[in-house]
Amino acid sequence: MRQRHEGFPGDPVEGGPPHPPSAGGRWSTAYARLRRLGGRHPWLLDGTLAAATGAVSLGIGAGDSTGLYRDFDVLAWTLTCLATLTLVGRRRAPVTVLLLFCTVWAGYITLGYHPVVNSSGALLALYTVAAVRPTGPTVAAASAPAVVWMYGGLLDRQGSLLAALTQSLVWPAVVCYLGSAARRLNERGQQLAALTEELRRDRQELARRAVSDERLRIARDLHDVVAHHLSVVSVQAGLAWYVLTSDPPTARSALRTVVDTVGEALTEMRGMLGVLRPGQPEMTDRPEPEQPAPGLARLDELIARIRAAGVPVRTVVTGIPRALPPGPDLCAFRFLQEALTNVLNHSGGATTVTLDHQADRFVATVADEGPRHRPRRLPRPATTGGGRGLLGMAERARQYGGTVRVEQDERGFTVQLTLPTPSPPESHAEVPTGGDDAGSHRRPQ
Repeated sequence: MRQRHEGFPGDPVEGGPPHPPSAGGRWSTAYARLRRLGGRHPWLLDGTLAAATGAVSLGIGAGDSTGLYRDFDVLAWTLTCLATLTLVGRRRAPVTVLLLFCTVWAGYITLGYHPVVNSSGALLALYTVAAVRPTGPTVAAASAPAVVWMYGGLLDRQGSLLAALTQSLVWPAVVCYLGSAARRLNERGQQLAALTEELRRDRQELARRAVSDERLRIARDLHDVVAHHLSVVSVQAGLAWYVLTSDPPTARSALRTVVDTVGEALTEMRGMLGVLRPGQPEMTDRPEPEQPAPGLARLDELIARIRAAGVPVRTVVTGIPRALPPGPDLCAFRFLQEALTNVLNHSGGATTVTLDHQADRFVATVADEGPRHRPRRLPRPATTGGGRGLLGMAERARQYGGTVRVEQDERGFTVQLTLPTPSPPESHAEVPTGGDDAGSHRRPQ
């Protein structure tokens, strides 16, 4: 079973990505490689550091020629190697390793050997405790090497007791400060790594949600385009079949409307589906360069197509007409397209389209007066869970802060779209709108 290591400054976080080498040259590259090696083989790195510390201690002991201390004999070699061996487990049990090392060090000093020989190992063990433990346990653990240092000063008759006291306080304090600073730095690094991972997940979730929203938008547009154009095609094809022999000119006109409607539907579908093809430029809602994008500018074409299918449509414009932003403009057009398609499919009666340009909102209303030749079949309102077209209207409106209201009474069926719009400038003048054969009315707001 793989052991979990405490975070230690200079050691890579287990399970994290390897640290890339910096641009500082060969030494930086070698250091980065050493860190990656330590992350994969922690025992190898700990053993190497312990061996290096032991080599320093053995060098100090073997090089002592003052004659003030006991000769560095086999027992001294054995105790030094034993103390150094405990450093291999310093990251797994830092406090235990420090206490064991200080115990062997105290025994080494008691036998009359040079007290400084194993001091570097004690400082390394104390640094490890400070790097992985809170301040309280670190201060308590620092008392062990300080006491051994003072003990060595008391036994050393040739040395200064004041110097030993100073060293027993200063060196552990410095090492504890450096280890604690490294621990805080390592904790910040781990927090940054966690935040980076969280941001990466959030970015992936946002990208996934964006793709899902785009697919939903394309599906909604396809529904609107296909439902409207196929409804017109169905009515016109039925008319052509009905008058094929009795009124050939009317049949030809109906078939021409079918051809034009199918061509327009295919063009819009190609534009919307173009964004799904890799390497193709985005052409959403812009079928042809010479044609305006779907919006209120094409409302006359829409109404003309509905009238050609046999539905009398009257338009009423109130307020000061002004251009809507692209998003709300498309939303309003799709709403009117879906509402008039519902009239064509379910009623066929006289219909009034009202466009009300208010100071801070735009209100579009489609109201039909009931069926003319067949029993009425009304789509269910969006609030009932039926009628995907009405649900699509409401979802579109919510994207731009608007609402859709559906009403039904004995006179007919009414749907109303309300979209918030920016206030027009004070100098904005009324824009004339063309009339139509069924009547068009305007009044100032």
